[in-house]
Amino acid sequence: MADFLAHLRDPVLYAIPVFLLFVVVEIVAVHVLGRDDGVVGYSVADTRTSMLMGAVALGVNALFRLVMLVVFAVLFELAPVKFDPRDWWTWVLMLLGQELVFYAYHRASHRVRLLWAGHQVHHSSEHYNFSTALRQKWTPYCQLPFWSVLALCGIPPWLILTGLSIDLVYQFFVHTEKVGKLPRWFEFVFNTPSHHRVHHGGDAEYLDANYGGILIVWDRLFGSFVPEGKRPTYGLTKNIETHNLLKVGFHEYGSILRDVRRATTWRGRAGYVFGPPGRQPAGAETAAVA
Repeated sequence: MADFLAHLRDPVLYAIPVFLLFVVVEIVAVHVLGRDDGVVGYSVADTRTSMLMGAVALGVNALFRLVMLVVFAVLFELAPVKFDPRDWWTWVLMLLGQELVFYAYHRASHRVRLLWAGHQVHHSSEHYNFSTALRQKWTPYCQLPFWSVLALCGIPPWLILTGLSIDLVYQFFVHTEKVGKLPRWFEFVFNTPSHHRVHHGGDAEYLDANYGGILIVWDRLFGSFVPEGKRPTYGLTKNIETHNLLKVGFHEYGSILRDVRRATTWRGRAGYVFGPPGRQPAGAETAAVA
């Protein structure tokens, strides 16, 4: 039982003091030492919202890790090949597999409205700083079918959860405007602040780009890479203008429900749920609103 509980310990929890330290350092760098031209910086309300969203997400994810571990354990037993975590190549396979699965999940989260309804939380801030990284959704359930692939491929369940946490810890550090371009070789292989600033941009030329977690190579291979040019405009294409936690977390689910209710065809209803966000699906004729 002790070993089972140990596997539920999230490495992200141990990184929280480091996250908070970097938030403080960035606040000092931006607002005390002097703000660079164009850097948005911090606002009290925005930062408070991001941190509260992150605090609740920690609790939600702790419970969901238990569900994931059980499901992964069942699927792992069905795997035709099982990799030993004591072998170094198992860790390499896990990290590469984790990155490919994350890319697929992240790209789907921008292309399927039901997934976007959860993911938009992370994009809802009009600021871009280390506190933005802490603004996380409270609905992680859609991750399960994507990461289940790794269990079926023979990656030990606890190692999959470790990979998820490694990815989250790395991504915290790309949420800053205080770091410019890194060495070219690093920018070519890894996700960097420059690449991820593009991902958070609401500008037309930056939409649906740079989905990578730790690596940016999948974006280069699959045609979703966009280099940073002009400074991005952060936030959603239509910002929600609120710091109410429930609205930040769930407003898009409400919008989906309203659209589905107004649609007059099943094709239109399905399009509003599973089609790309922000687009009128085919067959989505809506009933007249008095």
